[in-house]
Amino acid sequence: MCFVIVERHSAKAVGWASYMRIEPAHRVIEVGNVMFSPALRRTAGATEAIYLMARNAFEALGYRRFEWKCNALNAASRRAALRFGFTFEGIFRQHMVVKGRSRDTAWFSMIDAEWPKRKEAFETWLQPSNFDDEGRQKTSLSALNG
Repeated sequence: MCFVIVERHSAKAVGWASYMRIEPAHRVIEVGNVMFSPALRRTAGATEAIYLMARNAFEALGYRRFEWKCNALNAASRRAALRFGFTFEGIFRQHMVVKGRSRDTAWFSMIDAEWPKRKEAFETWLQPSNFDDEGRQKTSLSALNG
């Protein structure tokens, strides 16, 4: 299930993300196939997009586990997962072959018992009062997730 991320003021598409590995019987869902354009990367909008997907997964859809997986060599994606409050679970060695190359996959998750605290961190971080006049954060999301 794919979502386009639209910048509010310009109404331009600036990225996308998908729900993948949707398993209603186990109440597990994954966020993946994330592509943030340079206009969206490292912005409050990027964080808000992941927050909205997590909130929807836990609160509207009733999932109990929200997953993030990435190539183990993708340091930026791994940092993002941790910043968003996902917990690193490990590396699936030789998990798949992508474009003829062996890929190890880093697995992260957030579970329903953690969601209230993660939600509070996201909402606190997203408050306009958390940003100075130049748009720089005062408190990091990582610090709020503790």
